[in-house]
Amino acid sequence: MGYIDELGTAAKKAESIMTGIGTDKKNDALRRIAEKLIGSKDIIIKENKRDIENAKINGMSDAMIDRLTLTEARIEGMSEGVRQVIALKDPINEIIGGEELPNGLKVEKIRVPLGVIGIIFESRPNVTVDAAALCLKSGNICILRGGSDAIYSNKCLVGIMRDALSEAGLPEDAVQLVADTSRAVAGDMMKADKYIDVLIPRGGGGLIRSVRQNSTIPVIQTGEGNCHVYVDRFADIEKAVNITDNAKTQRPSVCNAIETVLVHKDVAEQFYTALNKKWNGKVRIYGDEICAKYMDTERAATEEDYATEFNDYVIAVKTVSGIDEAIEHINRYGTKHSECIVTINLDNALKFQKHVDAAAVYVNASTRFTDGFEFGLGAEIGISTQKLHARGPMGLKELTTYKYLITGNGQIR
Repeated sequence: MGYIDELGTAAKKAESIMTGIGTDKKNDALRRIAEKLIGSKDIIIKENKRDIENAKINGMSDAMIDRLTLTEARIEGMSEGVRQVIALKDPINEIIGGEELPNGLKVEKIRVPLGVIGIIFESRPNVTVDAAALCLKSGNICILRGGSDAIYSNKCLVGIMRDALSEAGLPEDAVQLVADTSRAVAGDMMKADKYIDVLIPRGGGGLIRSVRQNSTIPVIQTGEGNCHVYVDRFADIEKAVNITDNAKTQRPSVCNAIETVLVHKDVAEQFYTALNKKWNGKVRIYGDEICAKYMDTERAATEEDYATEFNDYVIAVKTVSGIDEAIEHINRYGTKHSECIVTINLDNALKFQKHVDAAAVYVNASTRFTDGFEFGLGAEIGISTQKLHARGPMGLKELTTYKYLITGNGQIR
């Protein structure tokens, strides 16, 4: 039996036990996880530092190292995310439909777990806890495969959660880590449809494409974020500068950070001058000829730049003739994640929200709000950029499916 077969077999056994577990017991396990995260801060940070040291040796960028780093504040945030999941309503066995048919059959539609969820992700140890907490509350089993760059952090976090599950009287195999981070084992996981019901990749475009192309398991695509801010002709320039700055620089390595800013030609001089002063060399700018007149551009922007998720202090800039060109550009190059218009014109705001094809479309607010925690979902399993079976931040309900319960008194067809 291969390594993934062993994990899968254990997962299916845990699934049969978790099917009958009630909300109180699941919440007890989650409460223990939240407490243990706080109580284990020192060891978590110690193991995380091992990953950071390796990342520096391997030449990882500062932005990506920030994405990898766990601090006391971030661990406290992870613990708070788990507590928010505890506070959320358990979706399992919720009645979402039903009727009595003319023949007397009573049909009821209820929420049930998806089953065993495989999650493949990169450099984000907080995902380990978020994913496990949501899967546990929604009655699912999770098999987590993080990147090699976060292996020490992930081993530590999963060990803490498995201990908490055991103490709560639940199967520790409800949360499992693929400790072998080789490509061969990742390939085996993508083919493990005998055990895994859904596969969720969370990371950059390369990872998502690899999973989508090689998996024999149904995939929910998440994570890749080539997001935009469009500064309209009717924009409040001060707000536009602040929103663009926040969406690019507050945490550039995450999927809801913007990678391109589009600017109406009528406000180009005013906006570019103000943004250039705001950044003062903080961000590397790839711009067009108009942008270069007013901003410290490193070089001209290319078609490839407009299609790139930089995950760094880098941005592509384009001056556009109007809202129609902006929408066309976004729908061509965007990844259907999060898009923003800055405008005081109601007609343009409504047009942008109607015609831009994305999971989250903003008016006068930073794209950085596309997040399960910010949307009140507690933690999130990821942000789906597709239209089936979920879209946008995925919380508890997005980790369920449904089944029909039919009760009769002898009906035959």
